[in-house]
Amino acid sequence: MPVAPPTADPGRLRRARGAVSACFFLNAVFFAGLVPRLPEIKDALALSSTALGLALAAMPLGALLAALFAAPINRRFGSGPVASFGLALLGIAVWTAAVSPTWWGLAGALLVLGALDAIVDVAQNAHGLRVQRLYGRSIINSFHGLWSVGAVTGGVLGSAAAGLRVPLGVQLGVAAVVFGAAALVISRHVLPGPDEPEPVAGEVRAERPRRRAAFPALALLGVLAACGAFVEDVGASWSALYLRTELAAGPAVAGLGFVALSVAMTVGRLTGDRVVDRFGQRRVARAGGALAALGMGLALAVPSVTTTLIGFALAGLGVATLIPAVYQAADELPGLPHGTGLAVINWLLRIGFLLSPPLIGAVADAVSLRAALVAVVVAGVGALVLGRALPNRGATAPPAGAAP
Repeated sequence: MPVAPPTADPGRLRRARGAVSACFFLNAVFFAGLVPRLPEIKDALALSSTALGLALAAMPLGALLAALFAAPINRRFGSGPVASFGLALLGIAVWTAAVSPTWWGLAGALLVLGALDAIVDVAQNAHGLRVQRLYGRSIINSFHGLWSVGAVTGGVLGSAAAGLRVPLGVQLGVAAVVFGAAALVISRHVLPGPDEPEPVAGEVRAERPRRRAAFPALALLGVLAACGAFVEDVGASWSALYLRTELAAGPAVAGLGFVALSVAMTVGRLTGDRVVDRFGQRRVARAGGALAALGMGLALAVPSVTTTLIGFALAGLGVATLIPAVYQAADELPGLPHGTGLAVINWLLRIGFLLSPPLIGAVADAVSLRAALVAVVVAGVGALVLGRALPNRGATAPPAGAAP
């Protein structure tokens, strides 16, 4: 789609790419700082695994309620500003969840957190794909790689704070102020104007048949995205508890399960653009699904701290490029304006986040958390089978004036 000429200026384009990278980084830092300390919240509120799972399920529930409003919000205010200001509010929501004195307060804060996260996620991906179209080559995986860097940073900060016995409210309060201020600065460097011009009436009528044909493809892509989301959510929500309760790891070591998954995802995403350009999205996604299933299968078959960290690392590497690939495929479906398919997929994958915590928690209470983590193996197999829905796409030539 054509865009205003100033947005193709190489200097502005590089600054916009930096701004989007910062959005992804900050988006991960906020919640990742809370993850290693979830066992403390569970103990402080005297929650069962099922109760903790239900509270965590409030996040995807909030996301489901808000995600479908993301596209019209972006069209109204612009995806760049929505991502920037939404991130500042996100930090406040994470802090509120950390200091909530009751289960209801925790669940309510996580509900708001999930809603903000869904809106920010669509906005930052929409703006990132807008920048990518101007670059004319794949850079979306690098953005998600910076998300993984943020997740590692937040996870390490959370683990260190737990080991040093820093009060949870203090840790996340400082993060909300410092990283929230950085998020507000981002709004000065995003691309101006709408992500694409509004279509005229005749174009809308011409696109309706193609739009109806896109719905089955969106549904399949949504299930594929949910497989990746399931793996990520299990690592974020349950790795610390599994290492601590079933493998007797200490508080600092328990947080390393999420860190291992995030480090591997970082490596996979920072190298993912080149790998996808060489082998195609379909092959990479299917091979990654097999790797995730084998890695967690090994960790559960031979339970130890070492094999578990290796298993989460292989799972993270396996799904590293999966969600970015689904986002790009959905955003480019014929008949849908940019951002619409992305918002729908974001909504669908949140179903995976919604089902994951209570399902894992219920199985953990009924059998064991180790048995519940077999779901990661199932999700890996799902990515292997459904990955054929992705196109095999190579690099595209950059447009005139694109940044290097």
